[in-house]
Amino acid sequence: MEGSSVFWEDLARDMQDAEFARAYVTESVRIGAVDAVIGELDRARVTAGLSKAGLARAVGAESAVIRRLFSSSGANPTLGTLVGVAAALGLRVTLEPLPARERELVTAALRSGQASGATARLATDLRAARSRPGTARVSRAAGCSR
Repeated sequence: MEGSSVFWEDLARDMQDAEFARAYVTESVRIGAVDAVIGELDRARVTAGLSKAGLARAVGAESAVIRRLFSSSGANPTLGTLVGVAAALGLRVTLEPLPARERELVTAALRSGQASGATARLATDLRAARSRPGTARVSRAAGCSR
């Protein structure tokens, strides 16, 4: 546990730097959102009974592109790619407000460049938000069913 304590102390110190705080929060939110959307799209693909190759054909992409999308832990697809894959699965990508607690932590940190409250809490909350299943906002298009 000693190493963990040192990590949080270093992170707390680093979060005092406005550029670092913004980059840390932005990257944490980006990773969480991308992972959630990709996970939701992959579940929809499986539910639809589509192979990755079949989905690639449906969106006019190389099979390798779709395999990497669902297999790579560092995937960073374009919004256009996500929208196209979602459409092929009868879904749409939408935006929604963050829950109040996350909005307070994330928005304040991005706007001010400083972590609000305890840095450890912010980092822990961002990590928890990334790992919550079903947080993606990919919804069925009107008139479409899975």
